[in-house]
Order: sequence, then structure tokens, then C-alpha cells
Amino acid sequence: MADLYRLPRPAFDSELVPLLFEIERLRADADAGTTHREIVDELHLLFDLVMSVISARIEGNHTTVYEAVETIGGGIRFDDHLSEISHIVETVRHLDTLDPALPLTHGLIRDLHARTVSGLIREGDPTPGAYREQEVAISGSGHVPPSWVAVHAEMTDLLDFANGDRPLHEQMMQIALAHHRFVWIHPFRNGNGRVSRLFTYAMLRKTVFTTRGRSALNPAAVFGNNRSAYIAALESADALDEKGTVSWITFFARGIRDDLARLVRLQDQEFVGSALVGPALSQLTREGILSHADETVLRAVLAAGVVKAGDLESVIPGTASQRSRVIRALLDRGLLRQAEDGPRFYLLSLSRGPLASRLIRRLNELGHLPKILEND
Repeated sequence: MADLYRLPRPAFDSELVPLLFEIERLRADADAGTTHREIVDELHLLFDLVMSVISARIEGNHTTVYEAVETIGGGIRFDDHLSEISHIVETVRHLDTLDPALPLTHGLIRDLHARTVSGLIREGDPTPGAYREQEVAISGSGHVPPSWVAVHAEMTDLLDFANGDRPLHEQMMQIALAHHRFVWIHPFRNGNGRVSRLFTYAMLRKTVFTTRGRSALNPAAVFGNNRSAYIAALESADALDEKGTVSWITFFARGIRDDLARLVRLQDQEFVGSALVGPALSQLTREGILSHADETVLRAVLAAGVVKAGDLESVIPGTASQRSRVIRALLDRGLLRQAEDGPRFYLLSLSRGPLASRLIRRLNELGHLPKILEND
């Protein structure tokens, strides 16, 4: 039996080596951005939803990203397809509450599974949160997963590998290899793909990206640029040989590189204001959803990141009570939300409400959406 967790040693002239160097350079650039932290956090929440749509799309869920953005989080009961996406969104956000320094455990993996599949019909599992206790076959694949009696032991080996301390130049290979080995083990009856992508995000938070906000990453380009290519790249590593493993890790690293490049652009306040959020505000005004006065107020919030009512005196003339009424109306319409600084601090609502779907449209126009969602 091949050593499942021996990292490959790619040739110096392979595509993988410069990719790993480029990832390190971009990771450093991602920590030096000018975009307000609160705006970056809102954009990350929006991309969490985008990534959740992608993860479900890979499994055959055809809900559009616009349907998800306009529905999830609005207090509406959804159908099974939207529930599947909502479960992934909620699980990602649960992961973000956990200390990334904590080890990855069997309990965490089973909890991710339970959160992802519970209550679903089409993509549920009869035993949420439990490793499979039967043999399984993967539809359309020649790979035969290990017997169910070996699953716990196989997952123990995987977790030992995933929790191992690696130098920076090996961490990306470690994460990519762990992602494939998770799918290869196929520890659950259903939901393995979705949980493997959540597991990968947990590893990224624990190793390469150790903080939420300026350097966290929920990889969309790895999985969402081409579903067929993603599946084929995974299958290339099923033989557990050096060539197939390097091919998969190269595919994975290429996607991380592309996501990091996108992240770096989102750290540029000038880009966010002039190319992304600004045009989305203009679109809302053209559609008659915003008045010109509303747009002026929201642009002032965009420039500041977080504001108090008094900070808007120059764009909302009049008394303090008049400013409060304008702010309350924008809050009620989902254009502003309260900031974590306190109940009297406000920021743009970019991850839900009218701006979210216009931002998705703008990201598509800029070529920032993975191909699986283009022109959704």
C-alpha cells in the first residue's frame, strides 16, 4: 500500500514550484491592503455565500447565486435546494467562530457533516454526524473507497497528517493532499464532497491563513472554475502515485493562486470603491431603488467604513433626529447594518440586501466569479 501522506517532491522546473512561490508572495500582499476592515469582512461574508452555492452546484444543485443571495438570511422558509446552501453557509460561519489553533478532530468532522446534511431530502444522509457503517461506491468513478470497518482508523491517520506542523512552503501541499485523501476515504454515506470542502477551509484557517478578515480565504476558484476539471484532477490522484498527486496539488495551488489574486484586489480601497461597490450603488440609483440623496449617504459610508450618525452631518443636513430617520430607513431597507462597534455605529450591508445581488452582477462583469457561476 502506498504511503497516503508522503508529500511529493516536485521537480524544480515543474509548474507547481513557481505556483507555491507566487502564493507566498500574494499572501504577504493580502496583509497590506487599504480597504476598510469592515468592508473586507462584508465581502468575505458575500463570498462565503458564493462558495456555498458553488459547493452545492458541484453536487448537482442548480439554485442560482442570485436566488441564494436574495433569499438566504431573509427569514423565509426555503425548499430543499436552498436549505442545502443555507446549511453550508451556516457551517462556514460556525467555523469562523472557532479558534483556528484548535486541532482538527473526529468530533469536528462529524459535526460539520451533521450541520451540512441534517434535514435534507435530496442531499441528506440517514445518519447525520456518523461515519458510514456500510460499503459504498462512488457514482461514475472507478475508485473503491476503503471498507467501512477501516474508516475511523483512516480518518485518524488523516487528522494526524492535517494537524501536523509543516514549514510554510509545504503547507499548501499538505492541505491539497488532505483534501484528496478525505474524498478518497469517503467517510460518510453522503455529503463527502461538501464536508471535504469545509474541512479544507478549516485547514486553510489553521495553517496558511490563521486569522479571519484580511487573510482568510474560502477557496472558490479551486472548486468552481470547472467542475469537470476539479473531478478529473481529484481522480488523477486516486492511484496514490507521485505523478497523479503532483497533478492534483498543482490544480489546487493554481486555484488558490487565483483566489489570492482576487483577494489582493479586494484589499485595494480604490478598486473596491470605483470598480465594485460604487458601480453597484449607481445601478441601484438607475433602477430607482435609491434616490440621489440616498446614494450620497451610502457613498459617504463607503468612504469611511464605519460611521456614527454625527459623521454624516455633511450629507444629511438638518437635525440629529432627521439624520436618525434617514439612517433608520436605510437600515430597514437592508442597505446599512449595525457595526460590531456598537448599536450606534453603521456600515454598508454588502452580504445581504439590495446591494448584494448587484455586487454579484458586478463581480461577474469584472470576471471575478468562478466559471461555474458566470452568467448565472
